[in-house]
Amino acid sequence: MAGIERTASGVWHGDLRSGNGLIGSTSGVLSDTPFTFATRFENAKGTNPEELIAAAHAACFSMAFANYLSGQGHTPEEIRTSATITLDSGVINKMHLVTVGKVPGLDEATFKQLAEEAEKKCPVSNLLRNGLTITLEASLAS
Repeated sequence: MAGIERTASGVWHGDLRSGNGLIGSTSGVLSDTPFTFATRFENAKGTNPEELIAAAHAACFSMAFANYLSGQGHTPEEIRTSATITLDSGVINKMHLVTVGKVPGLDEATFKQLAEEAEKKCPVSNLLRNGLTITLEASLAS
């Protein structure tokens, strides 16, 4: 596969507390998407950089795990992952992944083992690994 590049942009106007910003991406999925101090630090409605990092990690891991499972001879019906990122005292220091899968013929122990192996192959995990602790919970859907 040839190398790919993806581009996004962010702009901020004003000071930290009363200013505001816009996030955009060349795909158009994010187009002048607003963010503020309140959306980042006070849980106001809207997005923020940490939420976008967590979304990227959840999506990437789901894809990487599905690919890894298929390569091991286990075709998944679904891999659903949530990612929780922690920003503490101005430092992003943790990411916690919770993944649940529907994989016919696979037992819970093997699913967990393959999830741990796949996490080591996830491009976003590998990008983030040097700066933060990544933890993972994996289970089969009931």
